[in-house]
Amino acid sequence: MPAYQQLSDALRARIITGELKPGEKLPVEPDLSTQYGVSRSTVREALRLLASQNLIITTRGVAGGSFVAYPNPQQVAGYLEASLRLLSQARSLTIGQIAEARDLLEVPAAGLAAQRRSEQQLLDLKGTLFDRGQTSLADAIASSKMFHAALVRATGSPIVEMLSQPVFEIVYDHVLEWEAPAGFWARIAGDHEAIFDAVEAQDPTSAREAIREHLRKLRPACA
Repeated sequence: MPAYQQLSDALRARIITGELKPGEKLPVEPDLSTQYGVSRSTVREALRLLASQNLIITTRGVAGGSFVAYPNPQQVAGYLEASLRLLSQARSLTIGQIAEARDLLEVPAAGLAAQRRSEQQLLDLKGTLFDRGQTSLADAIASSKMFHAALVRATGSPIVEMLSQPVFEIVYDHVLEWEAPAGFWARIAGDHEAIFDAVEAQDPTSAREAIREHLRKLRPACA
C-alpha cells in the first residue's frame, strides 16, 4: 500500500473514531511528516485523498490549514450513490438487488411516516400527487420521485432518508428507460393516493401494505 494511503487510513481512523472531531484542526504538514515518518509530499497526497472523501476541508491563509469536516447527509448520500452506481456498472450489484434494498427501506419507512408525520409533511406529500389521466410521462415520473422522497422525509429519520435517496435515484433511472404497459402510470397514481390516505389516517399497517403492493408493481421496471 502506498505511504500516502497508509497515512490517509490512519488519519481517517482518527476522524471516524472521534479522536479528531468535526471542526478540529489537523496538525500542520511538518508535524504530520515527523509524527508518521513520511515526506511532506506524502502528507499532501494523504490530505488530498481525505478531502476528496469529504472528511476534511483545507483552507489557505494565516488561519488556514486542514480541518475535520462537519458531517453533511447530502454529501454522504451522494458518495453512496456514486459507489452503488460503480458497483452496478461493474456487475457486482444488479438493479434487482438495489430494488430489493429499496423494499427493505421503504416499506417500514411508510409505517413510520404514518405514525410520525406532521401536518406540513402531510401537505408536502399531498402536493406530489398527480392526475392519473392528464399528467405527461415525464411529469408523472418526477412527481413519483417527489412522492417517495416526501414519504421518507416524513419518517423524521435523517439516516433513513440518507440511505433511501441514492437507491431511489438509481431505480428511477431504470424506470425512465422502461417501456411501461398501458395504464401503468394511472395505477401508480392510484397507489400513491392509497398510501397517502393511510398516512393521513395515521394507519401504519395500511401504509406498509399499500406501499408493499405499490413496489411490487414497480418491480418489472427493475428486472
